[in-house]
Amino acid sequence: MKCFPVILSAPSGAGKTTIARRLLEVRKDVGYSVSATTRTPRPDEVDGVAYHFLSTAQFEQAVQNGEFAEYARVHGNMYGTLRREVERVLASNRNVVMDIDVQGAMQFSASFPDAVRIFVLPPSGEALLARLKDRGTEDSATIATRLRDAIGEIGVIGEFEYVVVNDQLERAVAQVSCIIDAECLKRVNSPQSARIAAETVSVLKAELLHF
Repeated sequence: MKCFPVILSAPSGAGKTTIARRLLEVRKDVGYSVSATTRTPRPDEVDGVAYHFLSTAQFEQAVQNGEFAEYARVHGNMYGTLRREVERVLASNRNVVMDIDVQGAMQFSASFPDAVRIFVLPPSGEALLARLKDRGTEDSATIATRLRDAIGEIGVIGEFEYVVVNDQLERAVAQVSCIIDAECLKRVNSPQSARIAAETVSVLKAELLHF
């Protein structure tokens, strides 16, 4: 079976990164594509694990070199998915899971048309607000920017193949996992089903000659 990318997109604070990390713990057929960003690392973030933290100059050079499958400016910083990260995971015979913003999801699909796009929604606006404020890592101006961006991001939810509401983490992870299973089955069965269908039609046509 040909492995494929799985994109988790969501407003900031909806939990897409947490879901991606949990998937890595429960599925052996999934690998993670580490994104690149120009934003400052948070205290608990390790370079090369949470993100590839690049300077603005390094990021711009990578853009010029065509190293990104997608990139965008989000919340005042640059984020991007390195082609080599995606190809590294796919080459290991694993589906590649990534959490990227809505802009990036659309751009990425142009580079990898077989990608499966999943939008992660918070259970409510109140829950999203609480998650952003409870982080304690952003000031009021940054939170306001994220809220404005969230309004626009939720507005394009119809562009995604699937929507998962993250009201309870394990349930959301299970739903994403089911989506991956369904997409795997589709990719396995499609060639086989096409062959069986063609052979069946051939037999039926041959039988009709006797009527």
